[in-house]
Amino acid sequence: MTTFLGFLVLVLGLAAIVVSKLEKQSSKLPQLLKGIKPLHGNVMLVIGVILMLLNSLFFFADRGFNYLLVSPTGHMSAVMEQGIKWRGFAKIDKWQKYIDVKVVSKSTESDLDELEGVMNPIPVRFIDQVTAQGHVSLRFQLPEDSPSFIKLAVKYRTMSNLVNNTIIPTVREQLINTGYMFAAQNYISGEAQAFRQTFEEQLKEGTYAVNKLEVKDTIYDAIDMTSSQRTIKEIQTSYRVEKILLNGIPKRIPHELSENNIIVSQVIVDKIDLEPTFKQRLEAQRDESAKRQLEQQMIETAKAEQQRIVAQGERDKAEERVNQEKEQVKALIAIETKLKQEETNKKLAAIALETERLNAQKKKVTADAEAYEIAKKVNAGITPEVKLAMELDRDVKVAAEIAKIKFPETMIISGDEKGGTPLESLIGAAMAKQLQTSKGN
Repeated sequence: MTTFLGFLVLVLGLAAIVVSKLEKQSSKLPQLLKGIKPLHGNVMLVIGVILMLLNSLFFFADRGFNYLLVSPTGHMSAVMEQGIKWRGFAKIDKWQKYIDVKVVSKSTESDLDELEGVMNPIPVRFIDQVTAQGHVSLRFQLPEDSPSFIKLAVKYRTMSNLVNNTIIPTVREQLINTGYMFAAQNYISGEAQAFRQTFEEQLKEGTYAVNKLEVKDTIYDAIDMTSSQRTIKEIQTSYRVEKILLNGIPKRIPHELSENNIIVSQVIVDKIDLEPTFKQRLEAQRDESAKRQLEQQMIETAKAEQQRIVAQGERDKAEERVNQEKEQVKALIAIETKLKQEETNKKLAAIALETERLNAQKKKVTADAEAYEIAKKVNAGITPEVKLAMELDRDVKVAAEIAKIKFPETMIISGDEKGGTPLESLIGAAMAKQLQTSKGN
């Protein structure tokens, strides 16, 4: 636009010079053109030349782009910031600063117009021989320092060459190498994040140098109880990849991205689509695992039920034992109470017996005193009739006194072989003694 405008100004300048010369030669020019001087034409010529050369002297650097400038002398420089920049008749190569590369398929969504690199799904083979299709989205950034950018621009010449011949093949190679370092079973078991991290590290700093190790795992049958032996059921072979270390640091193999200082600013593993047979095997394992977990839950439930029944039985046994012990304690307390009552009754009966015995002895002494008094009176000259009356009166009084004796209602006594009791023996002995005394007198 400025070139065209400069060309117009240049034509107008030449026209002004021509008009100024015609004015000197003829006075018939229109009044509008009579004031044009040669100076006006020269100024317009200068302005037109400047406008025509303006695009060759300056340019505007857009945001998000780097520019390689090659001067007429062959000197190369880089412009990596936006704004109006000095050009100085240099040739300009425009490079996009950020490069977006993405795997595009029917199962992914993307805006192709915004992508610099489009890839097909990447075939990945895990170390356990399971295949998959990898879908990734990546963003790269051109080197931030001028020497690296100039070297990159000279080496690859165009953005398309860099994307299609270097970035896309490197991404495919590193994703395949990353799959080689993992097992599909481990990937789905929680190592997806480690897979993405390893893929990013290999893109940024170079491929890991690794060793592949084969591991054999022997699985035995259950022990035969009759022979106490067990046989080998199967031998499972697995593989493990270990990084090669140099002085404790993983050894790296450089690739084009790391050698050219291309910055990996974003790595996204959209998905790893595993092969259908492996998915079927996973579903079978999932169903078997669910069945096994269900059986384990049933076993745990049965064990809990068994423990509950045992606990209830122990509780019932303890409760029955406590009840029986309570009954035993009640029976023992009743027996002890009865024994104490019997002991108390015995003591009360003994006390009552002793009291009656003392009373009987008292009455006996009283009767003996009266008998002695009568006997003395008889000996003093009382007639036989009076003596007989006195003895009869004495016997009546003794019998009356014996009849007044009150025995205890409850007594523990033991009879002799003839069936007599201690009280009867006591009374009989007293009466016999009285009779003997009377006869002696």
